[in-house]
Amino acid sequence: MVTAAGPWDSTGQRTAERDRVVAREHTGGADHGRGSGAAGSPRPAPSAGAVLAALGGTTAPGGGTKAAPADGTALAEILDPLLEDPALGTHRAASVVDLTTGKRLYGLGGDVPLTPASTTKIATAVAALTALGPDHRLTTRAALEADTGELVLVGGGDPTLTAREDARGLASLRTLAEKTATALEKRDVRKVTLSYDTTFYAGAEMHPIGVNENLAPVTALMADEGRTDDSTSGPAPREGDPADAAARAFAGFLKQHGITASAPGPSKATDRSDTLATVSSPPLSALVERMLTNSDNDLAEALARHTAAASGRPADFDGASAAVGETLKRLGLPVGGARFHDGSGLDRDDLVTADLLTALLAEAADPARPQLRPVLTGLPVAGFTGTLAGRYTDGAAGLVRAKTGTLTGVNTLAGTATTPDGHVLAFAFLANETTDPWTAQYTLDKAATSLT
Repeated sequence: MVTAAGPWDSTGQRTAERDRVVAREHTGGADHGRGSGAAGSPRPAPSAGAVLAALGGTTAPGGGTKAAPADGTALAEILDPLLEDPALGTHRAASVVDLTTGKRLYGLGGDVPLTPASTTKIATAVAALTALGPDHRLTTRAALEADTGELVLVGGGDPTLTAREDARGLASLRTLAEKTATALEKRDVRKVTLSYDTTFYAGAEMHPIGVNENLAPVTALMADEGRTDDSTSGPAPREGDPADAAARAFAGFLKQHGITASAPGPSKATDRSDTLATVSSPPLSALVERMLTNSDNDLAEALARHTAAASGRPADFDGASAAVGETLKRLGLPVGGARFHDGSGLDRDDLVTADLLTALLAEAADPARPQLRPVLTGLPVAGFTGTLAGRYTDGAAGLVRAKTGTLTGVNTLAGTATTPDGHVLAFAFLANETTDPWTAQYTLDKAATSLT
C-alpha cells in the first residue's frame, strides 16, 4: 500500500527524505539521547533504512510490504512499560494495527473515548474527502447585481485565499481583483458599491475557545486565514473581522486597476447576480495535506463546514460536527462514544477512541479508497516536516509519520510507522490529564519510535 500510494510528491521532497534517512549512519537507539538505561526504555532500533523503495522495488529483505506478525507479545513487552509512565496522566489509551491485514496487534483501552486534541483532524480529513472528493476546490467569486450595480465579493469558505503578492499556487485575491476589473471595464463601469457575502456559513463565527491566536473567527470569507503578520502556519495575531479585512484589501486591488469601490459592508448576492470572475483553491487533496502537516485549525474548521454543506446540513459548528460523525458512521468505522464539536480538535469536549483513530488510518490505506490517500501522505514526517520537523532526530526520523495533538493536560499522537523488515503499522496513543506536556510528548515519541 505504501509503495503504491506514496509518500511521493511532484517536487521530490519525499524522495529526498528517504535518501536522507538512508544516509544517516546511526547505530540505532530509540531513547532520543537520554541513555539506554532508563526504566521502561524501548529496545534500540536498528539503523534506519530507506523510508520506501522505488515503485516496483521492495521495502523489506524478503520483497514487498509484509504483514506484521500475529503474536503481539513482543510489542506488549515494549509498549506496556512506556504507557504505564506516570507522565501520561491518569487516562491513557493505545491501539496498534497492521495496515496490510487490518488486524489489531496491541490495545490498551482502545474503546475508551478520550479528548483527542488535534488528532481530530484525521477524522475531519477522512470525512471531507469522502463527502467532497479529492478534486474538489473552494471557489471565491465576484458578482455584479444587475439591478443595483452592487459588486459583491462572495466568500466560498477558502481560508487559504491569499492577498499576498506571491500566491504560491493558492487562490489569489489580487488575481480576482484584476479579472473583476477587466470585466467591469468591458461594461464601462469604473465605480462600484462594494459589499461582501459570508452566508455560505451559518451560525456563530467565534469558536468556543474564544479569541485565540490559534484560530481566526470562522467565516466564509478571509484572506491568509486572517493573519496580521507574515506567517503561514502556527499561532498568529488575527483580524477581528476577517471578511471585512479581505473586502477592504480587494477594494485596494481594484483601485490599482482603475476601479473605485466604496467602503465595503455585509450583504448577500442574489440569484440574479452575474458572476464576473472566480478564483479557486488547490484541490481538496492538497488542502487536506496542508491541514495535517501544519495542524492548520482554520483549514480544519473550513473543511468540516464544507462537509456539512455537502451533507445537506447547515454549515455551522453543530452541522459540521454532525456531518463528520455521520460520514464516518456510513463508512462503517467504530464511532461509538465519539463526539465531535469542531473540526480542529481545539474543543476540549471532543471525544475519540484510539480504535477509531487507527480505523481511520486503515481506511485511508484501503486500496479500495484511493481518494483517502492524502490522509496518509499529509501526516507530518518525523524529523522532516510540519509539527514533527523538530522531533525524532535520532532513531525514527523518516520512519514515523504522525498527527500530533496538544492541549493543556492532553497529549496525543496517531499515525504510521515502518519497521526494519517492511511492516507498516498504524498507531494511536492518547493521554489525558497529563501534568508535564514535554515529558508526556517525549514518552509518546518513545512509544512510536519503539514500533520502528
